[in-house]
Amino acid sequence: MKKYLVIGNPIEHSQSPLIHNYWMEKYRLLDSVYEKRKIEKKDLKDVIKELKDEKIAGVNVTVPFKKSIIPYIDELDQTANNTQSVNTLHKEDNKVVGYNTDTLGFLKTIHDHYNFATTELAVDAPIRNFFILGAGGVTPSIVASLQFLVGRSPGVIWVSNRSKNNANQLKKLFPKIELIEWGECPSVFCDIVVNTTSVGLKKDDKINIDFTDVDKKTLFYDLIYSPKETKFLRDARLRGNKTINGQMMFLVQAREAFRIWTNITPEIDDEVIRLLNK
Repeated sequence: MKKYLVIGNPIEHSQSPLIHNYWMEKYRLLDSVYEKRKIEKKDLKDVIKELKDEKIAGVNVTVPFKKSIIPYIDELDQTANNTQSVNTLHKEDNKVVGYNTDTLGFLKTIHDHYNFATTELAVDAPIRNFFILGAGGVTPSIVASLQFLVGRSPGVIWVSNRSKNNANQLKKLFPKIELIEWGECPSVFCDIVVNTTSVGLKKDDKINIDFTDVDKKTLFYDLIYSPKETKFLRDARLRGNKTINGQMMFLVQAREAFRIWTNITPEIDDEVIRLLNK
């Protein structure tokens, strides 16, 4: 039996097993199973050893280990190296390789939302200014995506985080971002506001930032996909803004991980979405 895992802490909320086990059954990988495992930081080395010993066939990494797993990995793909964030592990030629599929997942959802008429993701995208809440494990993936959107055209990526240390670390990785104090908003129009924090996993979690005066054209994007509508998104919707939750990003990054492990690119169909919406 081939075993696949998602590791994190907390991990109870993860819906990765639902999706991957559905795909494994659909594509008749009947010798495979996907599970979730709550671990501590001290367990990361043991997980890598299990992967090298082929006791595990593939691993997804979620909060808070997307960066702290890196010292134990033999090789990083380009996106994982650029962002210093890993969410997928696979053994290749006796090496454990770390991938970042989050960046592709986010970029694809933005591309689809704005219906960019290009064959390449977000080339000459007509959106320029962005405000990111949080500077944690997945944030580098979001910044990398948005920097691609900004490209060579004028545009600013603002980041606000409670912990100045984490924000400063992100600034070292992406020197062009602008840091602002938690609780404040940029003084100019932003095309997208992205919540990368865990605030919202509980129903009544509130982000204490006043968005009352934000333009109605601003898109509010929450990476959380369960619950389907966080307070952050509900408040934005009631103000008249368009909103996106993290469901499609989650599915796209999962599809890419599945492809890396199995060489099969699974379909994101109505049944997969139904499973997530139960």
